[in-house]
Amino acid sequence: MRNPAIQWLFAGAIFASAFSLFLVQPLIAKQILPWFGGTAAVWAICMVFFQTTLLAGYAYADLVASRLAPRRQLALHATLLLASLWFLPIVAGSAWKPQDAQDPSLLIIGLLLATVGLPYFMLSTTGPLVQSWVARARVGQQVYRLFSLSNMASLVALISYPFLIEPVATLPAQALGWSALYLGFAALCLASGVYFVRHARGPSAQAEAAADETDAGPRPGWRDALLWLSLAAMASWLLVAITNHITQNVAAIPFLWVLPLTLYLLTFVLCFESDRWYRRGLFVPLGGALLALCAYGLHEGSIGFEVKVAVPLYALGLFVLCMFLHGEMARLRPHTRHLTRFYLMLSVGGALGGSLVGLVAPRVFPAYYELGLGFALTALLAAVVLRRQRALSATALALVVFCGVFLAQQVRDDLSSTRRLQRNFYGTLYTVDVPDETLKDTVRLLYHGSIQHGEQYLSPERRREPTAYYGRSAGVGLAIEATRRPGQRVGVIGLGAGTLAAYGRPGDVHRMYEINPEVIDIARSEFSFVADSAAQVEMVLGDARLSMEREGPQGYDVLAVDAFSGDSVPVHLITMEAMQVYLSHLRPGGIVAFHVTNRFLNLPPVVAAIAQAQGLQVAHIRDENDNPLLRNTDWVLVAREPEALAHAGIAQRARPVVPIPGLAPWTDDFNNLFAILK
Repeated sequence: MRNPAIQWLFAGAIFASAFSLFLVQPLIAKQILPWFGGTAAVWAICMVFFQTTLLAGYAYADLVASRLAPRRQLALHATLLLASLWFLPIVAGSAWKPQDAQDPSLLIIGLLLATVGLPYFMLSTTGPLVQSWVARARVGQQVYRLFSLSNMASLVALISYPFLIEPVATLPAQALGWSALYLGFAALCLASGVYFVRHARGPSAQAEAAADETDAGPRPGWRDALLWLSLAAMASWLLVAITNHITQNVAAIPFLWVLPLTLYLLTFVLCFESDRWYRRGLFVPLGGALLALCAYGLHEGSIGFEVKVAVPLYALGLFVLCMFLHGEMARLRPHTRHLTRFYLMLSVGGALGGSLVGLVAPRVFPAYYELGLGFALTALLAAVVLRRQRALSATALALVVFCGVFLAQQVRDDLSSTRRLQRNFYGTLYTVDVPDETLKDTVRLLYHGSIQHGEQYLSPERRREPTAYYGRSAGVGLAIEATRRPGQRVGVIGLGAGTLAAYGRPGDVHRMYEINPEVIDIARSEFSFVADSAAQVEMVLGDARLSMEREGPQGYDVLAVDAFSGDSVPVHLITMEAMQVYLSHLRPGGIVAFHVTNRFLNLPPVVAAIAQAQGLQVAHIRDENDNPLLRNTDWVLVAREPEALAHAGIAQRARPVVPIPGLAPWTDDFNNLFAILK
């Protein structure tokens, strides 16, 4: 039966569900981010919840489609859909805000369940379940093309949120808009279910099942399911591993993570739209060549870490390898009678691959070795898939060895060139000693991925000198000098190597806030700024804003906010609400110093807009010098009183902040990185 209106009905339900599914993830995560510290851990817990719920939704679809008659399917699904409307609008209640410093993981999961649990579950079920309805109601569509459509909807949502929705809508407005979209989805899904019940084949579920089994041929076995799972797992593995590599090791460029995810979804769209896009004769040899080149690029000194080469190389590698993996997956797709089981295995594989890289690898490997391992496993899987073509299979096995050799070389390079190499949930930290021929000295550097977080010269005459972004001529150095008094109190958000402790004098107190315990360990063991400081140095482990919200007023003379040098800006530390927290800890005449040196983001106008909206004083200090110990830096100093910034060192160096037209002050509910890209 080919009725265009009915085809559009089913397609609309699937498109709306996939679009809503992808849109709700950043929306709800961004709502709760400031409550739980704005760390990567919050996003990771959210992703675990979404992946688990997605798996549950696919398992539900497989169970319902294979065990229940059409009327019972609709009755159950309609009941759950109507119940899910009770969760609207999806606005997280303030009662879920954490009250203490304990691990918030279970609290976040409980919040997500209470806020978006059932709606997200219902969206997760729609793709496989509605496609099974299409197949059994003889709507006339090529059913697997609807999987391509759902991935296209996900791709549209991915691009729409950061570039079209986030720049113009507050979080409450986004939540209300999404809730309205969900109502539309529910109506389409219910209408699709009604049509399915009226036109499902067979006088009874039993007769229908018997007829379908005859048409479907042999039931797929465990080997088929394992292969589906493996192909999906390796595609997901490569997606996360390549994203980590280019955003952590190559370039800290905002929104760069969008590129690999876009390419990953695009390969799903192409491979399941029709069989014309994937050609084994093209993608197998091209994939093998790119696999070898990408594996070679991971060892020290190769092309794999040069941004102009690495980004296009690994992006192209991901696209071609995912075309192979998803293309082979599409070739192995079963009869539509078994499509819900097929999608369940794809979901299990995707979750497994992502979890191994995102959750297991940081706890097992000291650096980003999962990409090299992923290349070797992909080549091994290719040998299995191509086993009937002996020459190709043998070539794939040779690639396994090739990838293994360069993975071993990558490990040797890391161990031989670094003093300290360790990794945890927050990323990879390493220290290296580099000779400085100009000063005839050795400098020790601290890196977090590709971002340098501090340096110290090791000779006795220079080891106590503040370096890099924290020199005496930088904005923070001027602020500390302008507020000098006996017993000066300095707060620092972002420890790094502990460089600012070098300014401490007897009787001073320096209070350092740091979320990563490994950074505190390295600052104490690899650098001597903290140990050498004449001040009393206090360490506070945890998110700075949450910690400061719990503390009594600290009476800081200077509060240095140093958390914005990477691509992933902790937005909750640079909003109207955050400024109020900082001011509550500032003594009269005190200064908040924002370190806004960033290659890709124009942050001074953000700080200035927030300060001006609250009637505060602003001074932008751009420090450009020829001192080999220092870097060119941007600091924005903020104070309540004009006198605080009238000190000669600040007043003579201050320059006006060039505003960005239309830039509104950032709040926890509204902020937009896209608007400040350089």
